[in-house]
Amino acid sequence: MSEREARPDSIHTQVADFLERATPGVPVSRPFAHPARETLDLEMREIKDDILRMGSYVEEAIRAAMAALVAHDAAAATAVIVADGRINEMQREVSGLITRTIATQSPVARDLRFLLSLDHVGYELERMGDHASSVAKQVRKLAPEPPLKRYVDLPAMGELAAQLVGGILRALVDVDVDEARAVAARDDEMDRLYHRTFDEVVELMRADPGNVESGTRILFASHYVERIGDRVTNIAEDVVFLASGEIEDLNP
Repeated sequence: MSEREARPDSIHTQVADFLERATPGVPVSRPFAHPARETLDLEMREIKDDILRMGSYVEEAIRAAMAALVAHDAAAATAVIVADGRINEMQREVSGLITRTIATQSPVARDLRFLLSLDHVGYELERMGDHASSVAKQVRKLAPEPPLKRYVDLPAMGELAAQLVGGILRALVDVDVDEARAVAARDDEMDRLYHRTFDEVVELMRADPGNVESGTRILFASHYVERIGDRVTNIAEDVVFLASGEIEDLNP
């Protein structure tokens, strides 16, 4: 949307000017626009806070799934799966609040772009939560078995995924395009870890058929973690859109 569009309060100013001309001598208070602006600002701040809280839950879920993996703790993995319901519910609530805010406050220009971007961020975070839950489901099955070569690079992938989520949340808070680009660039590191894990696990499975079941679960879990990195890049693109209104592919 063009940056040359009128600011949300300019319509109120135009109405005030019209009333002043139509009713000479009768003072018209320009600040009458403030209550609506304050309501919109309050609702947008609430939405942003909820999105950041969702992000913190996702980061927590990723780290908890990896801790359960390393500790062979099936109960802890189950707790991650159950906790995903909280993230799902938050996403539904945030999306509903965004819809109501757009319907009742009629935001335009930057405000509308902000709300639409956060709606998409909420969707991406909800999907990351699903991926963390899917990792935990594999961890629950891996827990009773001895670790296959310490799960190769899967624990490192999980830690990187958590770092990327935290980094993109900081970029979102500050609408920091440079930070968003830097976080998105680290997805290449995630891809390298994933491909290395894939190749090594496949070799272990070829060398010993007894490794097939555990190896397959590690591959599934690694894939889910790699997808978290891709979704972080999607949010980085949302930050760029928030700042500039431009749609840019940060992972061509």
